[in-house]
Amino acid sequence: MPEFPYLTLEHLATAVILLDEESRIVYINPAAEHLFDVSGKNLLGHAMWQVFTHTGQLANAILQAVHNNACYIEHDLALGTPAHGKLQLRCAATPLQFLKRYLLLEFHPMDRPLKLAREEQMLDQTQANRLLLRNLAHEIKNPLGGIRGAAQLLEQELEKPALREYTQVIVQEADRLRSLMEKLLSPQNASHYSALNIHEVLERVRSVVLAEMPEGLKIQRDYDISLPALIGDKEQLIQAMLNIVRNAAQAMQGSGRIILRTRVARQVTIIKRRHRLAVMVQIIDDGPGIPPELQDKIFYPLVSGRPDGHGLGLTLAQDLVSQHHGTIEFDSEPGCTRFTVMLPLP
Repeated sequence: MPEFPYLTLEHLATAVILLDEESRIVYINPAAEHLFDVSGKNLLGHAMWQVFTHTGQLANAILQAVHNNACYIEHDLALGTPAHGKLQLRCAATPLQFLKRYLLLEFHPMDRPLKLAREEQMLDQTQANRLLLRNLAHEIKNPLGGIRGAAQLLEQELEKPALREYTQVIVQEADRLRSLMEKLLSPQNASHYSALNIHEVLERVRSVVLAEMPEGLKIQRDYDISLPALIGDKEQLIQAMLNIVRNAAQAMQGSGRIILRTRVARQVTIIKRRHRLAVMVQIIDDGPGIPPELQDKIFYPLVSGRPDGHGLGLTLAQDLVSQHHGTIEFDSEPGCTRFTVMLPLP
């Protein structure tokens, strides 16, 4: 019986992985290396379960194929890698017999149409959120003027200087809230775009969050220092990243690990536009994860998993990233929540 014809698989556009009887990888073709962004030489001899994550559906497909000794197709299979999270795939598992038994896995990416549908939904949702926030800001701004005026009148009637400190607090906080509301009501063209280093943004965020939660929180850097400059509004990007990182820190109650990772993404489609290069920022925490019942609406205003949360942080982050023609996606399970921000490079 001839040896397995590896050469015939080299030039296939379909991603192919060949397993032995103990589910160890004996071959991976270039299409699979590209799909999963891995090096085939480093994977040979390793079991699938050691290399990939979210392998529950794959294990079932392999079991069905081996049990029936026939091809088994899983049309919507989730499979992940430690560096890139989950992919949505169609998988065909086929038992083969040459000098010994093999299992041929064929993978077809399904994430592109799903990604386009999610981005379309995100655009509609972001516009609805923006309108809601502007209406909310308008309603809050009006009574703030009355609160400020009443505090100033009260201050004139107080005889003890010590009591006037309290009215000053009211005035200052009213001014701060009014400034925040004006930012929400200001047009998008008020942004100040310039060349910036995304790592300066993340370092600012890191220092702020560590100052807020100095006990028990670790924020690790995993930066690609070769990233080119990004065009954007530095303060807006700081606010967007800060909202995501602070949300992760609060979900872990200030005790845990957050990883800030940057990479360059090549030939990516972001909101229906193809970009040769993009900056990928991943914010990964080892907290309890986002409850499944909240995952479909986590970017909605006033939706929060914490009793004391206002539910605006991620909504504002999504809006600010959208203004930079980027996207935010996430995948979450207990022990690992990963937010991925994609920002196109010029």
